[in-house]
Amino acid sequence: MLTTAFDEMNGTGSGVREPYACVHQWLQTQKIEDLTRKREDAEALFRRTGITFAVYGDEAATERLIPFDIIPRILSAAEWRRLAVGIEQRVRALNAFMYDVYHRQEIIRAGRVPEDLIIQNTAFLPEMMCVEPVRGIYSHVIGIDLVRTSENEFFVLEDNTRTPSGVSYMLENREAMMHMFPELFARNRVRAVEDYPDNLRLTLESVAPDGLDREPTVVVLTPGIYNSAYFEHSFLADQMGVELVEGQDLVVLDDRLMMKTTQGLRQVDVVYRRIDDAFLDPLVFRKDSMLGVPGIFGVYAAGRLTIVNAPGAGIADDKSIYTYMPDIVEFYTGRPPILKNVPTYVCRKPDELKYVLEHLPELVVKQVHGSGGYGMLVGPAATRDEIDMFRMLVKARPERYIAQPTLALSTCPTLVDAGIAERHLDLRPFVLVGDRVRLTPGGLTRVALRKGSLVVNSSQGGGTKDTWVLQD
Repeated sequence: MLTTAFDEMNGTGSGVREPYACVHQWLQTQKIEDLTRKREDAEALFRRTGITFAVYGDEAATERLIPFDIIPRILSAAEWRRLAVGIEQRVRALNAFMYDVYHRQEIIRAGRVPEDLIIQNTAFLPEMMCVEPVRGIYSHVIGIDLVRTSENEFFVLEDNTRTPSGVSYMLENREAMMHMFPELFARNRVRAVEDYPDNLRLTLESVAPDGLDREPTVVVLTPGIYNSAYFEHSFLADQMGVELVEGQDLVVLDDRLMMKTTQGLRQVDVVYRRIDDAFLDPLVFRKDSMLGVPGIFGVYAAGRLTIVNAPGAGIADDKSIYTYMPDIVEFYTGRPPILKNVPTYVCRKPDELKYVLEHLPELVVKQVHGSGGYGMLVGPAATRDEIDMFRMLVKARPERYIAQPTLALSTCPTLVDAGIAERHLDLRPFVLVGDRVRLTPGGLTRVALRKGSLVVNSSQGGGTKDTWVLQD
């Protein structure tokens, strides 16, 4: 049930919270028109850099800037340590779950997760059964979406184990802030995020196939310039110093994946792919795909190539699987989850469906396979017609939906047209899993810029903030 939101700067109203002390003092000395000008400078910088995204379904096909808010979101060192322990526990459990699903399926035999929820899931790839990924890792790049509801209460809203995006905005937001407000960084000991590309390359190289007698060759595989996240694909390839390729730049020859270069063919060992499973290999998945590489899956299954993230990794970020994550974490780690799930109703269960239909005005209803803020109902903000429409949709296909109480997402001061106001936000930390777990301190804070809105997705009008984790 929605209650008063926790204010990350002012807490419960008893005074400014310690992590925000310096920024609060700084804000008191700033004029709104000066801050607005700085925001415009940041937007001009992003536009020159080409930091834009496309919205699917936009008839104008225009590239847009993600709005950037210049007031940072801040976490203390102690807060981050608590989150980091919970995040690491969760990503280890996620990878153990994926390995089990595609091998012995012990969690199914133990009755902890229903078999049909996995076997009949569109994200489950039978072709991955008994395939051995290097180091047993399926998701090497993971985004864990978190929301805060009180001083010490964080919930996991979603696990992104397929191809989580947004890290380029985390990095560019930090660069813009350091450029515009160096005095703030001089007064605050903020942990760095700039080493993410180096850590990403170290992670990718660490999961290259065994037995190489040379440095691994890593590439970033993109669908091309018309993809909404193309900027991020090219940005990361450039930052890592590796080739950005499309399917047409690769070919399978003699059971190896080869890259076409001006010096001839060069063997590829690790593909950081940013295309969906269905388009990866037309010989195995969608036969009409022009984005993937014929034969690439066979090279992967033979152990001669690492694909990041692995085909079939989407089984772990399906929203119906999310509801079982407390059981999954405990099953594989032997301990209860440190980070809790948002309480969730599974509409495929008759009793829970009945409750959801009776309480639609109070709930957030989501499509199991939905993303980007699409295909969801925020009950308290919905019209009667919208609620009636969702009631029909859920009744017709209950297995496609889950529902959650409307949480009071925490707020943070945000610069809007009318001045500085509180706006709701979430946090997506980025985790790298290879020879070890590497967690970037902070992540991407997404903020709902419309007053009262709980939808932070950029495609739905949300913006981003720089996320500061303070040092001790």
